[in-house]
Order: sequence, then structure tokens, then C-alpha cells
Amino acid sequence: MNALQKSNGPITMSAGLAILAGLSIPETASAHVKWFAPYIVGARPEPLSVTLHDIWFWVGIVLVLIFFVATRLIEKSGFGQVAIEGLNAATAPLWDRQDDYIRAIIASFFVAIFAVGGVYLTPDLKTPAEWVSWMQLLIACCVFSRGTMPIAGVGIIALWLLALRDYDLFHLFDYLALGLGVAGYLLLEPLKNESLRERRFEALRWGLAIALMWSSLEKFAFPSWFYPLVIEKPFLTFGMPRDVFIPMAGVTEFTLGFGLLWTPLIRRLSAMALLVIFTAAVWPFGRVDLIGHGLIMAILIAVAADRRSGVDLMTAFKQKIVNIPLGLSATLVIFCTAYWGLHIAFYGIDGDLQIGEDAKTTHSYNPEHPHGPGIQGEIGAPSDK
Repeated sequence: MNALQKSNGPITMSAGLAILAGLSIPETASAHVKWFAPYIVGARPEPLSVTLHDIWFWVGIVLVLIFFVATRLIEKSGFGQVAIEGLNAATAPLWDRQDDYIRAIIASFFVAIFAVGGVYLTPDLKTPAEWVSWMQLLIACCVFSRGTMPIAGVGIIALWLLALRDYDLFHLFDYLALGLGVAGYLLLEPLKNESLRERRFEALRWGLAIALMWSSLEKFAFPSWFYPLVIEKPFLTFGMPRDVFIPMAGVTEFTLGFGLLWTPLIRRLSAMALLVIFTAAVWPFGRVDLIGHGLIMAILIAVAADRRSGVDLMTAFKQKIVNIPLGLSATLVIFCTAYWGLHIAFYGIDGDLQIGEDAKTTHSYNPEHPHGPGIQGEIGAPSDK
């Protein structure tokens, strides 16, 4: 703490709050469970009432609200501008070439996915179709010219639609918002209409925020999916019981995703906290996590460097401290209603009762997915023939 205090006071105090908010709650917030453990999307989720009666869920909410309120108080005070100027100075080289940076990281991500091969857009959407990998390399090539960037954007949407052949729509909702955010950037950046073009970074940020909030709900709806990871890597829980660790990890991901949509200092520090957590997950989860989350981590760096001082929607509402808990509560209600409601609409109140031994999972036995051999219904699993 003394080392922090010796540098730029208000800046480091804000950064410390961000890191405390992110790291006081478990790091599994950054690991997408579907990449590392078997799952069945149509299984019956835990009732929402279980989460609402969990004291650790509310402890996590209170911790992050303290971070948001403290950061907003700093932002409104005389120290707020000093903190913003400090962040601006630290990220100036990136800000000066932000479009070049974003285009480079999008292209790098698709080159990495091409190199991995056999997946649509993300590690758990497996496909035996070799042409899909080449399509992703083509997307990477199209990113570098403003004339072909729209082709790359349309290609991302097309790949998501093609994945519907093999995967349930509810499953693919996990990747819809981020895909649309990246595609939106690629479609908006070449425009000559500056009023539309300037929205390109908002498209990225909103897509990422919605994706993080949506995927975080798995930790409340399907906590049992995370049990193999907790057993396999017990150090992740920092000695906490798994049923304390998992809901607080979900709170971290949801609330910091929400923070990306708030006032400038809150969203920049939320991005920094998320970046620390995602980066820390690379060592225990390895190459799959780095490739799968590389684009997210790179966008978080761009959000942390974003100097825009405005708020894109409901500016007056977001500037009032009292509206932070109101906004978070409303967002939780909207997302939880959508998640549980759509799951019931797709699979029924008791889940998909037809699920049996032929249900599709993602993982076969190998060093990166060590939870057991794949079943016959697994996409890309070897055939008995």
C-alpha cells in the first residue's frame, strides 16, 4: 500500500479501488467454463431464488458498489480530473493509434483461431469443417483495408449464423453480443459519415459489456459446471468454499461488465480490474484461455485508454451517485429475466427432458480438457465406424 501511495495519489487510489474490487472476488470470473468442462446447455438451471438467498451474492454486490461509489466520488471531486489526466498520459501512445491497434488485435485473434483450427469463433464451438478455418483467415486479411473491413464484419456475423447448424441458439447467445460489437466496429470505421463513425468504439464496448454480463449468469444458473474446475485447480478458490467462491466470481464479472457502461472513470477502472483478472487466468488455464479471451483482453486495454469524456446513453442519470445501485439493480433484473426466461422458452420449465447419452458436449480427453473421454454425441468426436 505504501508503494501505491508514493506515486500519483488520486490516480493510484482509484486504481487500487479497481483492483480491490476485482481481486477481492475470485479469479474464475475470467474463465469461460464451457471451454474447460463438460456441460449440457439444456439442463435445468438453478432457480433464481437460490442466488437471491445466497448471502455471498449480496456480499459481492456490496463490495463492488463500494468501488463504484468511491470512484464516482473521486470523479466528481477535484481529484477526478487529475486521475483522468494521469490515465490519459499513461495511455497516450495507444490512444493516438487506437484504430490501428484495434484492427491489429482483431486480425491477430482470427489468425490465432485459424491456427487452432476446427472451431467457429471461439474454443468451444467445434466444427469438423476445414473451410471454416480458412474463412477466419480471410476475415483477418480483410481487416487491414478500409475497403474490405465491411466484408470482415459481415463474415463474423455469417460464421455465427453458420454455427446454428451445430449448436443451440441459446448457447450461441454467449457469443452474439461480442461478435456484433466487433462486426459493428468493422462496419462503422470505414464510413464517411463522422456522426456514425464515431460510434465504432461504443459498439465494441457495449458488445463486450453485454457479453460479460450474459456469460456471468452461468455461475448462478449452472454452478455445478464449475465444480470440476474447482476440484482440478483448488488453488483458484484461495481456500474459500466452492459455493462461496462461484457466486462471488459471477458477481465480479457481471458488475464490472456493468461498469464498462457507466461514467468515464468507472468504465476505465472497471476495464483495468477485468484486465488484471483475465490476465491472471492465463497461467492456470493456458493457451485455450489466452486465445479465447485474447480479443476481450485487447478490447479492455482499448477501453482503459479511451479518452472520451461523454456517456453514450442516459448521461444525466449515470452522473448521479444514487443511481448507481438503481442502474445495477435494473440491469440485473433485465438480464436475469432474459436468461432464465429464454431458457424456459427454449427448453421448458424442467429443462430439456430429452437429453440423454447422445447429448452434445465439447470436450474429449486430452491434457487441456482432462475431465474425461468425449461421448458419441460430441461435435468432432471420433466415430465408431
